[in-house]
Amino acid sequence: MNNSERFFLIQRTLATIGHVTRGMPRFMLIMVGAAWGVLKEASFPSNWRRPVQMEFWRNLRQMTGGGLTSVLVVAVLTGLGIVAQAIFWLGFAGIAQMTGSILSTVLVREIAPVLVGIILLGRSGMLILTDLGNLTLQGQLRILNGQGIDPFIAFILPRSLAMTVSGFTLGMIFSVIALGTGYVVCWMKNIVTMPIWSFMFQVINSVHPTDYISIPLKFLLSGFAVGLSCCLSGMDITTEDNLTTLLPRGFSRGIMSVMAINVVLDMVF
Repeated sequence: MNNSERFFLIQRTLATIGHVTRGMPRFMLIMVGAAWGVLKEASFPSNWRRPVQMEFWRNLRQMTGGGLTSVLVVAVLTGLGIVAQAIFWLGFAGIAQMTGSILSTVLVREIAPVLVGIILLGRSGMLILTDLGNLTLQGQLRILNGQGIDPFIAFILPRSLAMTVSGFTLGMIFSVIALGTGYVVCWMKNIVTMPIWSFMFQVINSVHPTDYISIPLKFLLSGFAVGLSCCLSGMDITTEDNLTTLLPRGFSRGIMSVMAINVVLDMVF
């Protein structure tokens, strides 16, 4: 191997390493920039024209209404599998006084935001991903941009904010239904005798003061991260992509976004 071939091999190796290195944080940096863009553009009333408002309310109805059944089913199963078992075994171990703190910490703060984010991702996020992916491949986003319609304002802004509101709404419903289901099961088996409002007060009273900030933030930011990642993944597509490559990539990005939000907030709070 002469010097030119050796130099070419080294150059190709460095180019491959650089491509992988730049590709790994690329989408994360896009997410950070787009998140700031959504918050900034949402503060201008001029961006909330009638088509944007209609898109926001349409997506909010679809996301909240479409995901409500799934959230109710998963919440009931969670109440049966986690809440009822926690109440039973904590009482059996003689530490029933810790029931409220454990449920508020494990279920409401840790499990609920992740499960709600995954439901939103599978139920509504994939629809957004497919819709924007098809619009990008067909060149319709370029046509809208040429007509003076900013796709960021028309699609990303209303859909990501609608997913944010939906995440908070469904998260609150999930928490209440899961706790209520666990209480009803234990009450029917005479494991607990206190009224349900006393049980709920015990859970709420055991919430740490910082959790009154972290729990709503987790629900809000989980929905925001899912909506934003799905919108950006749908627009971040090439002519070589199709649904078989787009959907797995978008789903993995959504899962990573939800997990990253929860980990970061756990570190902060």
